Amino acid sequence: MIRAAEPARDGAGCAAIYRPFVTDTWVSFEQEPPDTNEMARRIGECSASHAWLVAEIGDPLAGYAYAGPHRLRAAYASSCDVAVYVAPTHQGRGVGKALYGELLPSLAGRYHAAFAGIALPNDASIGLHEALGFTKIGVYREVGWKLGDWRDVAWWQRRL
Repeated sequence: MIRAAEPARDGAGCAAIYRPFVTDTWVSFEQEPPDTNEMARRIGECSASHAWLVAEIGDPLAGYAYAGPHRLRAAYASSCDVAVYVAPTHQGRGVGKALYGELLPSLAGRYHAAFAGIALPNDASIGLHEALGFTKIGVYREVGWKLGDWRDVAWWQRRL
């Protein structure tokens, strides 16, 4: 089941899903994983301006996807950034595709284009985004330092 996230209800579940992406991979460029309260704050902020969805397949949560501002200057207001995170136990089961299948149509009409930044390498994320119509538009080379090495981030775009 895909539904709108609720800060108090879903903060802990989203924080738990996100934690290993922060601590064990370069998928996220954050250095410290957000706690339940910080994740709840983020859910509330994104939900108010864009969207944040969660996938439930029993308990705990299977994944989440959200949209937020692309950049802060006014001319960017018609664009948004999107991201999806799936719990390790649910990866490869279509959860990410299902989340984006609800999120992207909900953004259409409100936004012109969605952008996704993917830290490289990440074949699973690239495959998901390309299967959903995103096109690679460029790479920021050695843009972040994580886990002892420079990391590239590639950007994909999809018109909504």
